[in-house]
Amino acid sequence: MLAAVNQGRDKARSYRSRMRAGAAFIALAACLAAAPSSHAQDFVEQELSDDAPMLLTADTLVYDQDRNTVTAVGGVQIEYDGNNLVAQRVTYHRETSRVVASGNVEIVERDGNRIHAEQIDVTDDFSEGFVDALRVETVDDTYFAADSAERRKGQLTTFNSAVYTACEPCEKNPDSPPLWQIKARKVIWDGKAKTVRFERARFEVFGLPIAWLPFLEIADPTVERKSGFLMPSIQGGSELGFGLKVPYYLALAPTYDLTVSATGYTNQGFLGEAEWRQRFNNGSYNLKIAGISQQSPEEWENREVDRHETKRGMIGSKGDFEINPRWSFGWDILAQSDKNFSRTYAIDGFSGSVHTSEVYLTGLNDRNYFDLRAYHFEVQESALNSSRSARHEEQPWVLPSFDYAYTPDEPIAGGELDIDINAQSLYREEGMYTTTNYEEGNGTKLQGLEGKSSRVTAEAEWKRSFVAENGFVLTPILHARGDAIYTDLSAGAANEINSFGPSENGVRSAYYRSMATAGLEARWPILFSTASSTHVLEPMAQIFARPNEPYHDRVGIPNEDAQSMVFDATTLFERDKFSGYDRIEGGTRANIGLRYSGTFAAGWTAHGLFGQSYHLAGANSYAAPDLVHAGAYSGLESDVSDYVGQFGIVTPNGLAFSAAGRFDEETFELRRAEVKAGGAVGPVTANVRYAYIQRQPFYGFDEDRREVTAQTSVRFNENWRGFASGTYELESQTLVKNTIGFAYDDECFTYLMTFSQERDIDGSDTKQSFGFNISLRTLGDFGSSSGAFN
Repeated sequence: MLAAVNQGRDKARSYRSRMRAGAAFIALAACLAAAPSSHAQDFVEQELSDDAPMLLTADTLVYDQDRNTVTAVGGVQIEYDGNNLVAQRVTYHRETSRVVASGNVEIVERDGNRIHAEQIDVTDDFSEGFVDALRVETVDDTYFAADSAERRKGQLTTFNSAVYTACEPCEKNPDSPPLWQIKARKVIWDGKAKTVRFERARFEVFGLPIAWLPFLEIADPTVERKSGFLMPSIQGGSELGFGLKVPYYLALAPTYDLTVSATGYTNQGFLGEAEWRQRFNNGSYNLKIAGISQQSPEEWENREVDRHETKRGMIGSKGDFEINPRWSFGWDILAQSDKNFSRTYAIDGFSGSVHTSEVYLTGLNDRNYFDLRAYHFEVQESALNSSRSARHEEQPWVLPSFDYAYTPDEPIAGGELDIDINAQSLYREEGMYTTTNYEEGNGTKLQGLEGKSSRVTAEAEWKRSFVAENGFVLTPILHARGDAIYTDLSAGAANEINSFGPSENGVRSAYYRSMATAGLEARWPILFSTASSTHVLEPMAQIFARPNEPYHDRVGIPNEDAQSMVFDATTLFERDKFSGYDRIEGGTRANIGLRYSGTFAAGWTAHGLFGQSYHLAGANSYAAPDLVHAGAYSGLESDVSDYVGQFGIVTPNGLAFSAAGRFDEETFELRRAEVKAGGAVGPVTANVRYAYIQRQPFYGFDEDRREVTAQTSVRFNENWRGFASGTYELESQTLVKNTIGFAYDDECFTYLMTFSQERDIDGSDTKQSFGFNISLRTLGDFGSSSGAFN
């Protein structure tokens, strides 16, 4: 055998070439193939004409003229186009154009994947090859191994005795089986069809087989979208029966797809679903339909809507598009056969207790905001139309709602100017009226009037702060507002309004009102410091002078967006304490309070606020008649308001406590309170909330309301945790809602199990639900929806 041997120095030698191949050892094959047959030095200087440089380091380079091979021996290291190869020996066979790398072969690809093998034997174009003792570690911490692998025709690769998992090896015992893995006699990867087929596969947990799959085909992991079956899931509850949902995904094009699924319920039959999704450069939308012909509607004993319907279905769509960086447009629409279908069958994206169907156009630029939308509320509940249910016809169509806010970048007269415009137009098919028996006055509430009503509001506020040398801050405030209100109510709604208040009150088709306010705010933050703490006391006072609220003695103006009225420490210094635009606060009012904040050693902080509001002149808007009694029980209906206050502490280890309340101005009797505490101590995280609201007969609450809500989570170790939550109504001594569960999570596996109960306030009806979810990283989720059963 004739051989030309170049025995180089013992230390590594570097060779640089220009190659065309895409992997390190393929680059070496091309480089060796181009080398002269006799002179290694000529090879050292050889440069091929392509675009990626290669660095080769080896102890020895051997030319075998008899076998027509070129071999790099001893500590071979190759760097090419971001790929790296390490082996003890690399040989290129010129006649067959094959490259053989052996001896602890390791390839680190440009994207970070690591490939280990005892021997790799491939052609220089990688179309044919064989790998012995293969192990692959990907950048996303997935692991693949096979006794051997063979590649044919440049597109078909067969892995023999293969194993796949996304679980990291145990550090203490690397030879122990992972938490889960898939083993297969053969895994066939079709590069052309972009599929991976498992033959005679089994799923193992802790090394124990729990499922056998004689045949399984999935999409190539390099393919983001491919048609095929998705992971099934368990659905249902007692009335539905237990069901299995099997989805099938159709990748029709790079920008749109279709998912169809069938769910078979043991009690109600088959539910069909389909979802179309399409993506554009500036946004996306989807369209979903679902339907069922219920086999046993009589199973719904306590759910009237579900029991009275046989053929049920829905169609829904969501979309969001960015017109430009400032403007966006979208919609969220639901139409269904009855008001509880989507919630009963847990239609993804449409199963909330209240769904808002809307179309919107929004714009945002710096401090300026534009929002135009039309919407309708869909209350999903099981009760038929009754005094306890929300009738579909009672929910308003808001066509449209408009908000615009503008704040100039430059100061106006040295101060800040805010301009706001709001408009809304509503239509109701039927009125929403409730009546409570209350001996102290009219207990009727006209929450929504049958017919049409519209309002346009424009307002502007200017304020400027002046700071004296001693820190005293004086802020004048000017505000102006104008409203135009149009009503086209039904005769029934007009009769309800006329019977609500004094006989001189009537219903008009149009109302115009305005309000001008001049205000002054004064505050003086005073700093106190000690060696271990800092305290700031800030006395604060406001006065707002304005005329009476227009039409304050009439009840003909609809009140749609200012029905919620909560007076507490957070709203003490609001210029107008109503929650919406349909009501205007009038008369002269003063707000006085004391604010405190403190910082203590070791990171403790505290904050507090206490104050009161005074109606000084004019008509008190919170004592004026209102279709929904918005000012009743607010603590503002008298000339001297209730006291309001709040106090909170935050510790350096994350524990927090806060208390807030409203107290009678004469007796200091507690009217409303909220106490919260929470934090994390070691493995335990907990939050507790206590709420109290005194009786409000006008609103239909004849008894005090007191409830305690608690949540906790305990992490037993790195992977296991338990959690629980509950709400207890103290007046009725009823556990209204409770949930308990546990979860396991690690880098490749998540398991969650929950059990929940929900009861009516009188304890007459109990709903229970059970759910679980298993998530295998890179494979998908499998579980059940929390189907309810009585």
